[in-house]
Amino acid sequence: MLRRSLRQTVNRLARTNSAAASRAVQRSVQRSVSTKKTLNVGSTGRSFSAAPAASKPDVSKFFKPVEVTDSGVAIVRLDGPKAMNTISFEFSAAAKEMWSTEIAPRSDVKSVVFISAKKDNFIAGADIQDIKNMEDKTQLLPIIEDGIEFFKDMKSKKIPMVCAINGPALGGGLEWALWCDYRVCSDSSKTKMGLPEVKLGLLPGFGGTQNLFPLVGVQGAMDMMLTGKDIRPAKAKKMGLVDLVVSEHQLEHAAIRAAEDLASGKIKVKIPRKPKSWMAWGIEDTPPGQSKMWETINKMVMKNTNGVYPAPFAIIECVKEGLKSNDMDARYKFEREKFAELAATNESASLIGIFDGMTSLKKHSFGEPKHETKNIAVLGAGLMGAGIAQISAEKGYRVLLKDKEDEGLAKGEAYINGNWEKKKKRKTMTMHKYNQNTANIVPLSDNTESWKQHFSQADLVIEAVFEDIDLKHRVVKEIEEVTPDHCVFATNTSAIPIADIAKASKRPEQLVGMHYFSPVPQMPLLEIIPHAGTSDLTTAAAYNVGTKQGKTCIAVKDVPGFYVNRCLGPFLVEVSALAKDGAGLELLDKAMLDFGMPVGPVTLADEVGIDVSNKVASFLSNADLGVRMTGGDISLMGEMVEKGWLGRKTGQGFYTYDGKKKTISAEVKQYAKDFADRDLGLTEEDVQNRIVSRFVNEAVMCLQDEIIADPVNGDIGLIFGTGFAPFRGGPFRYLDTYGIDKYVAMMNGFAEKMGPQFEPCQLMKDMAASGKKFHGPNSAAGM
Repeated sequence: MLRRSLRQTVNRLARTNSAAASRAVQRSVQRSVSTKKTLNVGSTGRSFSAAPAASKPDVSKFFKPVEVTDSGVAIVRLDGPKAMNTISFEFSAAAKEMWSTEIAPRSDVKSVVFISAKKDNFIAGADIQDIKNMEDKTQLLPIIEDGIEFFKDMKSKKIPMVCAINGPALGGGLEWALWCDYRVCSDSSKTKMGLPEVKLGLLPGFGGTQNLFPLVGVQGAMDMMLTGKDIRPAKAKKMGLVDLVVSEHQLEHAAIRAAEDLASGKIKVKIPRKPKSWMAWGIEDTPPGQSKMWETINKMVMKNTNGVYPAPFAIIECVKEGLKSNDMDARYKFEREKFAELAATNESASLIGIFDGMTSLKKHSFGEPKHETKNIAVLGAGLMGAGIAQISAEKGYRVLLKDKEDEGLAKGEAYINGNWEKKKKRKTMTMHKYNQNTANIVPLSDNTESWKQHFSQADLVIEAVFEDIDLKHRVVKEIEEVTPDHCVFATNTSAIPIADIAKASKRPEQLVGMHYFSPVPQMPLLEIIPHAGTSDLTTAAAYNVGTKQGKTCIAVKDVPGFYVNRCLGPFLVEVSALAKDGAGLELLDKAMLDFGMPVGPVTLADEVGIDVSNKVASFLSNADLGVRMTGGDISLMGEMVEKGWLGRKTGQGFYTYDGKKKTISAEVKQYAKDFADRDLGLTEEDVQNRIVSRFVNEAVMCLQDEIIADPVNGDIGLIFGTGFAPFRGGPFRYLDTYGIDKYVAMMNGFAEKMGPQFEPCQLMKDMAASGKKFHGPNSAAGM
């Protein structure tokens, strides 16, 4: 039983996305709130920083005036200046001032409720810019220590503190809640709790690693902190993270009632909230159980991270320290020292850079379209079209899903419904939401007499038919005849220039590219590709829809391959060149996995489809990349297509697939051996440098040719589009860290030995000569 429980824990730790729990329904809180009296909050006190501030903190900037009920409950309403409450250095100083002047000295305050004045938001986390902007990360130590002292000061008043959560309580927001004695949350679908610091290469620094596991158990705490997953209300109640779940409109009443009952002794607080099971006790509280638990957790972390992310291991160290020490001050000190160490790593800087990039890309400069998009038509119910229809319906769009034949339409519907059934089974989708999503899709085929009438209401058409220019031209002409004048036509093509497709349009200014990646529901990137004649309002409409669909959108110039596939061209060619030079299939995959890619190039080709990979490589070989597409032999994949070895979808590609198991057959090994011209005895580092340099050089060339707007778009595009090692921050941040001058020297060495396909592009040479970086002050972004 011990092993089974550990396996269950490991399975949870292996998942990086949380399973949303069903809504919890609690009985109504009957008691009404006592009459409140309002106090004016002052603005005196010292700053929350390592050194005294020049001016006193402005409490009113972050908090509403404190209210105190007749029963002595002080209601503290958080209300920062931004749309979401975040914990910044300035906020922290204001919080200390608020407590020291309005709560601490008052003998009539018997308990406290912390609640947000904002709708659907408690605290979304720390303001990461404060950490990012601090060059010397050791300066974080006294600031974090000061924060811990603030929480200890609150506890020292020895009055009950209740946290009322509606909307996100993440990172520092949840840590604030963990310092409270009692937590009440709403059952809103927007309420979620979590410690996602690991996703930024950090750990919870304000007591989170020490305050969580006594409450929810070591296994539950490690699951939350190592995955950064969100916990929904019902799950939070079940695991003991919150004490009560109520409806949104009852939240404040319930919190005040709990504060009163805690002050009167009617509610007794104990940690943990419920006794441990014998199984949990055996795992977490006995030396053999703990030993096995940590061994299993370490193995799983190594499997999922390949050991290249330091944050998970630091979190493990902090919890281990907490389990062996009774000195809370020492434990908090250990935690903040680990936090400062992580904040100084390249891995954290890279992950924070990705976070910043995602945030910046939510905005665009194309204006706002004149017509709101409500109805989306999707042409083609294959895997791509069905995936686009699925994510659109989930976001509330009315979706017209059309395929030529009823059979194809049925397959598309089955794919969508199968995905939603899985979500229901995992409890990440309610039956109500399932019914809503299903109702949002209108299935149509050529046999549906009313399909033209439906399309007359379309605001945006997304075409996902086969990659054939003649077919796309026919589709454009046919659809423009039946759609309204304002309708935007978007083509989902992986390589064909948008301008070529627009030649068939009578409204070319309303035609744009929207390049999704497969599988659409999982892949986060969307390339928006306006051609030279596309209007800004059309681009804005595509951008707005993509963002609402949950995609991170990058605007890309209309060139063959656009950005992501353009970079994959030289990448694929170099893989074939390495195979010619005797690099085995296993070495090719392992080398890139160890570099930090989610899959190796051989597995990637199998997953995408050998036929698709071959088509992209062939298309780009005939495009305008010149010498950069030389040095290899893409017939490697062409001959596989002729053999019918198309990858996972046919059960045979480079690998042979039997369910979840994959092996390399003797036939494929012989095929690869016959393909090789020589054996250079290549090392893993040789493989990494040759593949990555071709990949990175093309990314910089895309910036040089203004195919992408800036290095941020370039980094996000390849991380989200190809899985480029996130801890390296993308190709441009990777070059900054490696040293652009050193990288140019390495590529010049390759060019001398193996040919001009390795010659670094002019922008990379210029950057190396100038000493500039792609990110940061005096960067390429400002060139």
